[in-house]
Amino acid sequence: MKILEINTEKTWRGGERQTFFALKGFKGLGHTVELLAREYFPLIKKSEELEIKTYSVKSHLGVVPFLMKYGKNYDILHVQTASLLTFAVLTKPFHNCKVVYTRRLDFVPKGWLTRWKYNQADLIVAISTPIKTILETIGVKNIVLIPECIEAKSLDKKRALKFLKENGFEGKKIIGTTSALVQHKDPQTLVKAIALLANRRSDFIMLHFGDGVLRNEVEQLIVQNKLSSVYKLAGFVENVEDFFSIFDVFVMSSEEEGLGSSVLDAFIYKVPVVSTNAGGLAELLEGRGTLVNIKDPVSLCEALDTALENSNQREYLVNEAFRYASDNLTIEMIHKQYTDNFKKLIEEKEHN
Repeated sequence: MKILEINTEKTWRGGERQTFFALKGFKGLGHTVELLAREYFPLIKKSEELEIKTYSVKSHLGVVPFLMKYGKNYDILHVQTASLLTFAVLTKPFHNCKVVYTRRLDFVPKGWLTRWKYNQADLIVAISTPIKTILETIGVKNIVLIPECIEAKSLDKKRALKFLKENGFEGKKIIGTTSALVQHKDPQTLVKAIALLANRRSDFIMLHFGDGVLRNEVEQLIVQNKLSSVYKLAGFVENVEDFFSIFDVFVMSSEEEGLGSSVLDAFIYKVPVVSTNAGGLAELLEGRGTLVNIKDPVSLCEALDTALENSNQREYLVNEAFRYASDNLTIEMIHKQYTDNFKKLIEEKEHN
């Protein structure tokens, strides 16, 4: 089977990491997999580690001529964003290839054109039940549910400890998150919850890894709540997984979330999770973490306070979460589910 992974995002976030895992997974299962990505950006550089054949474009639109000319050379075109799905289905007359789209967002797509393009795809992969339900509600067909995967790596704890020492955070309990500063992640609620927690206790630091358009607003909110010594905006950091080695609690404050793939890092590195129940987070964390309602800083504060104190509860939840991730979400297991579905699509094409 010959598969083309397509992701032209400039960032290195959950979707890009899952694209990287797809390259690794399909290659490990013995398939030919190649990558079409944006020139000079992280996904291109990361794929070099796998010795994957890679093609680069300068913009999203660069995908169109590539698919018109070369798309026919593949069995499966696997796209990772909605805009790329548009290009893949519009160029179908040229490549006549099976198009698969992995949907990671849990908001409702709008408009008849969006519904049309979704139904032109040969398969939509929803990473959580809420996403699948949303798509079914607007009339999208050919949907399967396949969650995201996770792979443990060796963590550089010395690097994380050095960071704590350089910033004067030694001896503190560490609450951490790896979350973009964008509205659907709702960093404002997290800042408010930390402000409430800081009124209760002084033995912790909040480390927030990630960047985004709301950085200035969040910085102002931190200053307004007198949290400059407690709440550290660490920005985008390479190999941020290293910092899970020092987290006492991992937190998510999202108001919308398809799945929350960074929670899987917490699972595999045995960090207890406190999270809002946005989208797929509720499904993922049921019985494996602590859930509170969205936009409720008081409840989020209470849950964080409890997580820092209750070691018995922490141990039970992290063991359940680790077991779930280890038994169900390996790269090989998840991509075997993908390839089983891909084979069905190819067989259908051959019989038609």
